[in-house]
Amino acid sequence: MNVLVINCGSSSLKYQLIDSESQDVLAKGLCERIGIPGSAIIHQPGEAKKSKTEIDMPDHMAAVRLVIKKLTDASEGVIGSLDEIGAVGHRIVHGGEKFAGSVVITDEVISEIEKCSDLAPLHNPANLIGIRSCQEIMPGVPMVGVFDTAFHQTMPEKAYLYGLPYEYYEDYKVRRYGFHGTSHDFVSARAAEILGRKREELKIIVCHLGNGASVSAVDHGRSVDTSMGLTPLEGLIMGTRCGDLDAAIIPFLAGRLGVSAQEVIDLCNKKSGVLGLSGFSSDFRDLAEAAAQGNQKAETALQTYAYRVGKYIGAYTAAMNGVDVIVFTAGAGENNAEVRKLIGQYIGYLGTNIDEEKNQTRGEEIILSDEGAKVVTMVVPTNEELAIAKETVRLVRE
Repeated sequence: MNVLVINCGSSSLKYQLIDSESQDVLAKGLCERIGIPGSAIIHQPGEAKKSKTEIDMPDHMAAVRLVIKKLTDASEGVIGSLDEIGAVGHRIVHGGEKFAGSVVITDEVISEIEKCSDLAPLHNPANLIGIRSCQEIMPGVPMVGVFDTAFHQTMPEKAYLYGLPYEYYEDYKVRRYGFHGTSHDFVSARAAEILGRKREELKIIVCHLGNGASVSAVDHGRSVDTSMGLTPLEGLIMGTRCGDLDAAIIPFLAGRLGVSAQEVIDLCNKKSGVLGLSGFSSDFRDLAEAAAQGNQKAETALQTYAYRVGKYIGAYTAAMNGVDVIVFTAGAGENNAEVRKLIGQYIGYLGTNIDEEKNQTRGEEIILSDEGAKVVTMVVPTNEELAIAKETVRLVRE
């Protein structure tokens, strides 16, 4: 079955067409600047070269139509017609407490996703636009929603509650939800598979270190804690997000800068993290290169980032009363040896024994620890699109 995986943002649409049997990516691409002047589609059939076409996309409906056109095009396409798409899998950011797993999309499901929109106002409305656009263009094709928050719904109350009056949880569902769940699920399962073990017998810490970053504690196959909270702002220092913050800083800065609290939150989301600390980039490759050339702010940004990751690994080791496996994934986790090395400074006490030569590997599955290490440390590239495709096939065939 060919599965079209859709990931809609407010002005973008990422897609992959995946053959669920061979797990091959038949085509992938990105529609950018939807509804904004200068919109374009970047399309790549299989291993062929990418092409970029500047074309007006006034809305997501137009973007979905363009994706279908590209996939079925005589020269750039990979399928003969729309009939060759067996199902569509949609990435949905926030499922609240309603969704503890992926679901076939129905009118009732759409209604519940809408109710979660106030928890993810930048993401869920865009995800819904993608769903409705696909439904109109592909009527009758089964569709599945895969939620970033679902994997973390196994967290116990002691992990997801904040120290606020309990009625705020009861009335407004203010709690930790966590994100990147599809990645944490996929990577922890794959790590156990590589080791020839059952995930249900391991204590695994997954470090998803991309521009958005989070750490999770996966205890015998269940997420028991994760660093992101009600929103993706909490937790690690990230590319442009500040991560954990004393809440009193928000009104303090609002008063000093003469701006609203919401404007400070925007600053925390878009102008902070390693971008804010370094003053010039949110890209860890740029930071590592600049630090090597003596840029002190870049060095400070990297050290602060690594320190925060190391602290979370220590915290989640305590939460699970031990750890068997630590896994690095996502952009920096998979590809940046310097970032992993800096984090390694804080976790050696666990008996990770990371081999310096193995640590130079980029983007490949590899066990970084020496043989016989007390805690196995690994790199496992994430593949959220494949995970979404697998979930879609599973539910459609049930």
